[in-house]
Amino acid sequence: MAKKQDSFYFDNFVACAEESCRAAQMLKDSFENFDPEKVKNQLDEIHKVEHSADLKKHAMLDRLVKEFLPPIERNDIVSLSQNIDNVTDEVEEVLLRVYMNNVKEIEPNALKMTDIVIQCCEAMKDLLVEFRNFKKSRTLKDLIIRINDLEEKSDRLFVESIRGLFTEPNDLYRIIAWKDIYEYLEHCADACEHVADVVESVVMSNS
Repeated sequence: MAKKQDSFYFDNFVACAEESCRAAQMLKDSFENFDPEKVKNQLDEIHKVEHSADLKKHAMLDRLVKEFLPPIERNDIVSLSQNIDNVTDEVEEVLLRVYMNNVKEIEPNALKMTDIVIQCCEAMKDLLVEFRNFKKSRTLKDLIIRINDLEEKSDRLFVESIRGLFTEPNDLYRIIAWKDIYEYLEHCADACEHVADVVESVVMSNS
């Protein structure tokens, strides 16, 4: 195989993951310095990142249509590119829910879950950097395990957060708004784990 040809796909996987990391950091910045009056503009900015990720994904798929011998199975490239793109989409959806639900202040657990989302995205990026060496890598498995562990941590915090909504003194509006937002934060961690699952599947089928 031509190494330069192969590099296009692996570089693109990493570039798309970097967009997910950018979006997650923007979400955290919005939450840490929360101003309800700025959310619409912040949503426009995070959408630009999501659009940039889409363009990278489409460029890869356009290239794949013309490719004679891709470095891994075509279906794996399609699945991996779509799952990486889903991560950025889910991060954008969190801020969209904050805007649509007209949130006035950020819950403490939302900040904690956002920190986990950032860790998941960074771990996903590290995984995809290493993925190009998947046949010889000694660290790929550890990176997959790290993402799985972070997703489990997110699950536990999600359960705690939802329980808190129904056990602490609050109003119905807060319950509806934040149950929705917490679910989308959890989707972000799930999406990163799905990327790790695809990578693991590729490794297993080529071992």
